[in-house]
Amino acid sequence: MGNVMVIPARRQVGNNIKKAEKPKLRVAAYCRVSTDSDEQATSYEAQIEHYTEYISKNPDWVLAGIFADDGISGTNTKKRDEFNRMIDECHAGNIDMIITKSISRFARNTLDCLKYIRELKEINIPVFFEKESINTMDAKGEVLLTIMASLAQQESQSLSQNVKLGLQYRYQQGQVQVNHNRFLGYTKDADGHLIIDPEQAEIVKRIYREYLEGLSMDKIAAGLEADGILTGAGKAKWHTSTVSKILRNEKYIGDALLQKTYTTDFLTKKRIKNNGTVPQYYVEGDHEAIIPKDIFLLVQEELARRRAVHLSNNGKRRAYSCKHCFAQMVFCGDCGEFFRRVHWNNRGCKSVVWRCVSRLENTGHACRARTVNEESLQDVVIQAINQVLCKKDDFLKALQTNIATVIKQGDTLSPEVIDERLRELQKELLKKANQKDDYDAIADEILRLRDMRKQAEVDSVVRDEQMRLIRDLQDFIRQQPTTITEFDETLVKRLITKITVFEDHFTIDFKSGVTIEIKA
Repeated sequence: MGNVMVIPARRQVGNNIKKAEKPKLRVAAYCRVSTDSDEQATSYEAQIEHYTEYISKNPDWVLAGIFADDGISGTNTKKRDEFNRMIDECHAGNIDMIITKSISRFARNTLDCLKYIRELKEINIPVFFEKESINTMDAKGEVLLTIMASLAQQESQSLSQNVKLGLQYRYQQGQVQVNHNRFLGYTKDADGHLIIDPEQAEIVKRIYREYLEGLSMDKIAAGLEADGILTGAGKAKWHTSTVSKILRNEKYIGDALLQKTYTTDFLTKKRIKNNGTVPQYYVEGDHEAIIPKDIFLLVQEELARRRAVHLSNNGKRRAYSCKHCFAQMVFCGDCGEFFRRVHWNNRGCKSVVWRCVSRLENTGHACRARTVNEESLQDVVIQAINQVLCKKDDFLKALQTNIATVIKQGDTLSPEVIDERLRELQKELLKKANQKDDYDAIADEILRLRDMRKQAEVDSVVRDEQMRLIRDLQDFIRQQPTTITEFDETLVKRLITKITVFEDHFTIDFKSGVTIEIKA
């Protein structure tokens, strides 16, 4: 070991080195109010004033900013912009300490609360809760904090439950709440009731009309965009999903189905589709209708028809097309798939043909259906229409028989009879709310009758439409003096519903129920 020399300290008379000045603590305040009512807005302003004065009074502190979120729920921190900005400022080294009124103002979610406090502790930033007198840097701070945060979470859960019960009560009273700011076709009056916006209502009517005329949702959306029409949310871009929701929304017939979705977690606010997990409430005649009920039901039938056409025999989903009058109308007599329009270039000879999609897609199906030239299809349609015109009397008699058949199909329970039984069951349901077995049995019967009522309404509208189509063909037969010589797309859309291609013949189904066979 080497020599060690001790150098003694010099004797000092007093201390000529000034004591280092202790830097002031940069303190930020966080405040929040949970609603946007006038009373809470006053509280919001009062908190800002309070913390400005509170921090400036302490000589060891300097104000590092007041961060305030107004009117935002505290159950999670995703949408709290000021809170998140404050945390960023902490990480940037601009804040030494945070003061807030209470745990419930900082966060009502235990997980979030502890996460952020621990995150701040790692960078030596304490949070001081005035109401609970807790400093998170104290030894007992986190123990107390865990207990207090749990209580705050229970409070939030209780509040969420109260909100749910309030909504449930309003639903039972048939009180409809709609965000009219994003609801195309309606606005609200001074009393908060839905009223029609005439200009927007015309857009809704256009969507329903074009869909029944055969346009796809894509085509409807493209047309609206091309005309510079905005969505209910004020967006220039129209998605097919937006058109689909409008076509399915019962509010356009003046009714309202309440509780279509429900909250599964009060913390995350996650909502899912209600498939019968919680009760639903259907309010009829809540507001003025834009779309007549019969038109709405026809659209629902058309939606179902197109879905059925889209699903092929092998379960594959296909897109609906409306580019040609034969689209989704020509079917294969062998495998049942529909034919698709194809531009064919056969050794320099260009033509337009229709071919079974199972052959085009090489699905492995053994279908060997023939390819049909578009001109041949047009000729077949002309022949079928002329066959009807040449035998006017026979077909007029057949159509009269079809009318009688349609009328006979209407001999079922009417919606009015079902409604009467539903009203009786509703009374029984309320009486036996606490008797589970009886309650479940009545609930099942109500659901069954509701389905029956819905089907009865649909059947009634479909029968009326069938009658209209039959009478349409009757009028056409009576008014058309001679046979037709030229192919007419409008006539095809008006009269024909299906063409089936077989090896040696075609069958043409008219919308009136008449079927014609044409040899190949």
